[in-house]
Amino acid sequence: MPGSRKKIRFNAFDMNCVAHQSPGLWRHPDDRSWDYNTLDYWVNLATLLESGGFDGLFIADVLGTYDVYAGNDEAAIRQGAQIPVNDPLLLVSAMAHATENLGFGITTGTGFEHPYPFARRLSTLDHLTRGRLGWNVVTGYLPAAARNMGDEEHLEHDARYDHADEYLTVLYKLWEGSWERDAVRRDRAAGVFADPAKVHHIGHQGKHFSVPGIHLSEPSPQGSPVIYQAGASPRGRRFAAENAEAIFVAAPTKAILREIVANTREELVRAGRDPYDARIYTLLTIITDATPEAARAKAEAYRAYASEEGSLVFMSGWMGIDLSTYSIDEPIGNVHSNAIQSAVAAFSQADESGEEWRVRDIAAWGGIGGMGPVLIGSGDEVAAQLQEWVDETDVDGFNVAYAVTPGSFEDIVTHVVPALEQRGLYDRAYTPGTLRHKLFGRGNLLPDNHRGSTFRPGGPGSTIDDSPRRQHSLTGAGVR
Repeated sequence: MPGSRKKIRFNAFDMNCVAHQSPGLWRHPDDRSWDYNTLDYWVNLATLLESGGFDGLFIADVLGTYDVYAGNDEAAIRQGAQIPVNDPLLLVSAMAHATENLGFGITTGTGFEHPYPFARRLSTLDHLTRGRLGWNVVTGYLPAAARNMGDEEHLEHDARYDHADEYLTVLYKLWEGSWERDAVRRDRAAGVFADPAKVHHIGHQGKHFSVPGIHLSEPSPQGSPVIYQAGASPRGRRFAAENAEAIFVAAPTKAILREIVANTREELVRAGRDPYDARIYTLLTIITDATPEAARAKAEAYRAYASEEGSLVFMSGWMGIDLSTYSIDEPIGNVHSNAIQSAVAAFSQADESGEEWRVRDIAAWGGIGGMGPVLIGSGDEVAAQLQEWVDETDVDGFNVAYAVTPGSFEDIVTHVVPALEQRGLYDRAYTPGTLRHKLFGRGNLLPDNHRGSTFRPGGPGSTIDDSPRRQHSLTGAGVR
């Protein structure tokens, strides 16, 4: 509840690329984001975050380029604005081997890969991480991604979520319904590794997918990985309420965040869940140092490297309007876009100058940390601000972007985490067990009130069809 002394939680927000949320900062002499294509970078980052008690490392992804700005992807390429970008899933094994407790939230889209092989890949990672895997479900928003996968354009927004609903239905059937938890016997005396009577064909036949068979993987520690989601539209919020266990939001002010969190918890209740059945993390960036003066000087040094063009590339892609067609000094009132107007109305609440926003102000806002606010100060100052955000909004934690990496995360572990611990607001020690158990303390598997649990054998969502196996056993009788 608001005002309570609940513990603050951190996720680190990164991407397998350069210039994730702070375009231009790759030029800073302390930034190592250009090492993104080495295992050393990711393993060192994972061990650092675990030393600071972070819940997890959340790795974003896009399968396309930002090409709304100027109608092409040249500026994105020039600025390294999330291009080049590598696959996030391939990083997890090495980081998991180097850590014991850190969770991994991996982003992939539902529009560009069939759920059957995808289910096996995530089950494999859940096994290899000993149950520390989360999946951030995205439906995709970059038009370039759809074109490069052979589609002229994306499905309409809400239709993408309808497609994602069926995608998750298939996955839940495979993860929760195909193999019963005790199907694997490993009975050497009887010569039975797994009991066929406890492995079920899912018999899925839907609008988008036909998947008749069994899951290829034995039950992993969590079954379904922890589901992450970040949908902001009404349809996206409903999808998150039905599926997500960690929800990522972004808001420039506490007043806006308070409303978002309250609405999200109400959506969870409408979906038949407890309002606290999902952890809600909000996006922000922290610039900190040993003293307030050092932190402010560091922030000014970072701003000197921020790329105006790179920021407008991101903002154009996120808002769906080509900002290159406007002068950098164009008043926002002349930019004909509902997305721009609503975003700037939100941003301006955090701006005390009272002056009319111009296009360059959008670029300045997004220059460090993307759409979220930037907190600047000593460790104790930042801890006090974080406490205010939690107390006043009921948010659970923070999805922390970086200005420079790994420096921004090192500074948080060095300065902010100890200050939060002194206030009794942070627990660096981990709960044993899987990521789901660490987040909620209620065991490894999806709870009974979660949509995915209904697809277990005998549940209301189950469509188990074992006739293919029975038919095969009959036709093969007596054959050796």
